[in-house]
Amino acid sequence: MQIAQVSIHERIIIRVPRMSRAPVRTYAPPTEWKEHKGPKCIAVDEIAGAMLNKDGAVDLVMDDTTRLRARLDGDCKPLDYYSGFYLRPGADGMICKDRDAIRMRSGARCEIEGFKSLRAKKK
Repeated sequence: MQIAQVSIHERIIIRVPRMSRAPVRTYAPPTEWKEHKGPKCIAVDEIAGAMLNKDGAVDLVMDDTTRLRARLDGDCKPLDYYSGFYLRPGADGMICKDRDAIRMRSGARCEIEGFKSLRAKKK
């Protein structure tokens, strides 16, 4: 009689495409966003796309068209050079502040310090 043990590990990595800003046919000033308190965690399957922000953050566009800003630690210069990034959600399918990180194809990683809810500034 022989006894054996098999361990199966599942690893899911999600590539989030970088969205380009839509071309504007007539001049319209870009939308300015105001940050508000955001969630501690977000469901990774609700992310539709992302846009890089020059302030060391990534703006996430959600399935329901709401926007969130993921604030990143330190200076994440590798975000400037690649057309997307990777997220590895926890076992709960969520991306959480102070727990998860954004990973670049270069191998660099930036910890997520927090999320902010974005709303268009009133004119």
